Amino acid sequence: MWSLLKIELFKVFKRPRTYIAFIAVWAIVSLIQLAIYVDGAKYMDFVLKDVKDNFDVIGNPLNGYFVCFVILQTLLIHVPLLVALVSADMIAGEANMGTLRLLITKPVSRTKLLMSKFLASAIYAIILLIWIAVLGLFLSMAIFGTDGLMNAKSYEIIILNGNDIFWRYLCAFGYAAIALITVSSLGFFFSIFAENSLGPIVATMSVIIVFTILTTLDIPMFQNVKDFFFTSHMIGWKGFFEMKVDADGMSIPGTIRNLPAVLRSAGILLLHIFIFTGSAIYIFNRKDVLS
Repeated sequence: MWSLLKIELFKVFKRPRTYIAFIAVWAIVSLIQLAIYVDGAKYMDFVLKDVKDNFDVIGNPLNGYFVCFVILQTLLIHVPLLVALVSADMIAGEANMGTLRLLITKPVSRTKLLMSKFLASAIYAIILLIWIAVLGLFLSMAIFGTDGLMNAKSYEIIILNGNDIFWRYLCAFGYAAIALITVSSLGFFFSIFAENSLGPIVATMSVIIVFTILTTLDIPMFQNVKDFFFTSHMIGWKGFFEMKVDADGMSIPGTIRNLPAVLRSAGILLLHIFIFTGSAIYIFNRKDVLS
């Protein structure tokens, strides 16, 4: 399996298209950092306009932790498309080049072949996320410094102390890895039905868009099922930046307000990964490959 995985990783990273995602992430992160560096004060005045009328804001709210939070909210909406560019090509790309039939004639089971390809696409998603962490978190910390984090929600503002943030980002990136691998497994599933990567990429993004719309719309017939849509849990990483409160309404550092809900969301994403990948292997093992 390790030898197969190394071969698949070599195939992934020898393609020029693989590096489109890394360039796109660098460009988006750089633009966000530049915009905040140049005009961040006005942005913070807008965010805190209601707070400053009643409270004194102490410290530097415009710091690397805050910038990373903004970057994650922006990027994790668009990164699924970049992940699908690779995962949707894992099987369809072989079929398009006419090498898929040759691969399954080798003395390796189809299950091992597909697992090596899925793991390669998952590793790609993780490496892309590490790239986001390097640029979005560590570079932002170097440029803007560190301090507390203000998590402004529609009904409250959560203030996290500087020494209570970094571990939350580690958890958030770990959760985001599960979310991106879910998208990767969906693209991988669609890939077994096509002979070029365009169809699976479009299908993956269409499913994400449709499920996202159904999640946001308040339609009674979908209320009981939309909680099982994986798109409903893609932003569950934000739960790591909410704290429990004591009887006096004071936040308790080092706590996560609704950890069971966050873990449940992660579990639903893992279940989708198992279903998409397992279904792909089951169907492919019974498929008559002609390409």
